[in-house]
Amino acid sequence: MNKKVIVNDKMQQWYIYYRTQPIGKNFREDFLPQLTPQQMLEAWVFWGKYMTDCQTEFPGEWFVNAKLSPEKKNSKLNFFWVNASMDLKERQKKWWIYPDDPRGRFQRYCRYYMWRRIADEDNRQIKRRRAIKRHWMAVKNNCYPMDWDCRKRQRQALLHWAYDSRKL
Repeated sequence: MNKKVIVNDKMQQWYIYYRTQPIGKNFREDFLPQLTPQQMLEAWVFWGKYMTDCQTEFPGEWFVNAKLSPEKKNSKLNFFWVNASMDLKERQKKWWIYPDDPRGRFQRYCRYYMWRRIADEDNRQIKRRRAIKRHWMAVKNNCYPMDWDCRKRQRQALLHWAYDSRKL
């Protein structure tokens, strides 16, 4: 199965990749996200601003109940109402942005979920995701269960990495 995907949006023109496996299946055994991209969009991530101009690349059902704000960032469209991410320019300065995914890690996760593979970048991002798990333990060890006012930035950041911190 090789499905060619051609991307033409605000940040990429004529970018091509191939889907090589069924969508949402057959992930690496060391990559076990708790949330799908659709669940993340529905869970209020990235100020609602993420992926507002590139929806044709992904399944339409991802966006039916997504919390989006096409005009500008909206802090009320983060589940915990806090900013837990850096601006794109800051992430670019730190070399966190892979050229094939100019929007960043969530775009890479969406494409990984859709079965685009880039081995070195997948390894790097999965390693980064494992490192963020320390925030899960910080919330778990310092907050009462379901106390969503405790460590809100860490909880929001965990959502950004497909850990469902709403269950802590």
